[in-house]
Amino acid sequence: MKAHPENFQSDPLRNLLFVNVPDTHEIAVIDLTAGRQTLSWPTHDLAGNFPMAISSVGSELWVAFRHPATLAAYRTRTGVRIGTTETCGDADDVFVDAKRRRVYVSCGEGVVDVLEQREAGYGRLARVPTVSGARTSLFVPEFDRLYVAARAQPNEPAAIWVFQPAQ
Repeated sequence: MKAHPENFQSDPLRNLLFVNVPDTHEIAVIDLTAGRQTLSWPTHDLAGNFPMAISSVGSELWVAFRHPATLAAYRTRTGVRIGTTETCGDADDVFVDAKRRRVYVSCGEGVVDVLEQREAGYGRLARVPTVSGARTSLFVPEFDRLYVAARAQPNEPAAIWVFQPAQ
């Protein structure tokens, strides 16, 4: 790697690893069979690529950027950016909800963006308030729950907030 990696997603069908490398403004593609980086997708006008998620079939990769606050979708076979949409600030986690055709982005600004697939790409369905700094999360499809780590507040202890997506 040319710099510190921030997040990675695996495509087991093609034995590839997609790695966010924000300091070099790229998404590195690692061929696990060859044991080396084989491609680099430049992020161009977007910076601060930290969280990402891959579709259940491995055909799309969603990458959240912090500068500007944007969610971008890429085709994993070509590295072509197929769309972008504005998202919340200080993104830290991204999850795909294949059942509902949604993407969840948890952000330190104190919200979770719920984006849904539409004919022209993805658009915001909801912006769910959390608390400032609550950027770490985990979506567990088997439980149909999104867990968000809420930092302690002056009058509240740290907690794990549990959200069930609306049908």
